[in-house]
Amino acid sequence: MTRQLSRAKVTEFFATLAATTPEPKGELQYVNHYTLLVAVVLSAQATDIGVNKATGPLFSKIQSPQQMLNLGEKELVGYIKSIGLYRTKAKNVIGLSQLLLERHGGEVPRSRDELVALPGVGRKTANVVLNIAFGEPTIAVDTHLFRVSNRTGIAPGSTPLAVEKKLLKAVPDDFMRHAHHWLILHGRYVCTARKPKCDTCVVRQICRFTDKTEGR
Repeated sequence: MTRQLSRAKVTEFFATLAATTPEPKGELQYVNHYTLLVAVVLSAQATDIGVNKATGPLFSKIQSPQQMLNLGEKELVGYIKSIGLYRTKAKNVIGLSQLLLERHGGEVPRSRDELVALPGVGRKTANVVLNIAFGEPTIAVDTHLFRVSNRTGIAPGSTPLAVEKKLLKAVPDDFMRHAHHWLILHGRYVCTARKPKCDTCVVRQICRFTDKTEGR
C-alpha cells in the first residue's frame, strides 16, 4: 500500500487543486434537494452523463415526492430505462418518495441516519446529498476517490470506508467543503484508471504514484 503523505503535503495537494478550480461543482443536474437525492440514487453504477440525459425530461415535470408518486413506478421506468438497474432504481425512488412524505413532511432530511434509512440510499449517496445540499463536510468515496486516495498517498486504505475515515482526518478544515468534488473531478479527468494524465497533472510533484506516465 502507498505510504500516506504528510499533513503538509496533503495541504499542498488541496491548495494546488483549489488554486486550479476554486469552486468545483458536481456534474449531476438537479432542481432542488429532492431531485438531487433522486439523481444520486439513479447514478449508482451509471455515468452522470447518462443520468442527466434521463432526468432532464423527468425533472422538468417531477420535482417533489408527491409528484413522483402521482407519476407512478411504471411511468418512471419509461423515463429512466436507459439507466442500468432501472427497475430496481424506479422501485427505490417510489419507495423513498413515500417515506419522505410519511416521515419528513416531503423534505430531504439533513441526517445521515435518516437518509440511509430510505430505499436505495447508502452511505455514499447520503454523503453526497449532505455535502451538496447542506454543505456538510462529508466525503463520498466512489471508485474515483478510492483510486486517487490510494494512488497519490492522500489517504490509502483497503476499503472505501477506511479511505473515507482517513480523508476526514487528513484533509485540512479549509478544504473539507470541496474535497469530494476536487477528488472526483481529478479522478474522472486526470488521474484516470488506465492512462492517468500525469504529464499534465498539477499535483504530479506531490503524488506518490510510482508509475507516472510521460504523455503516452
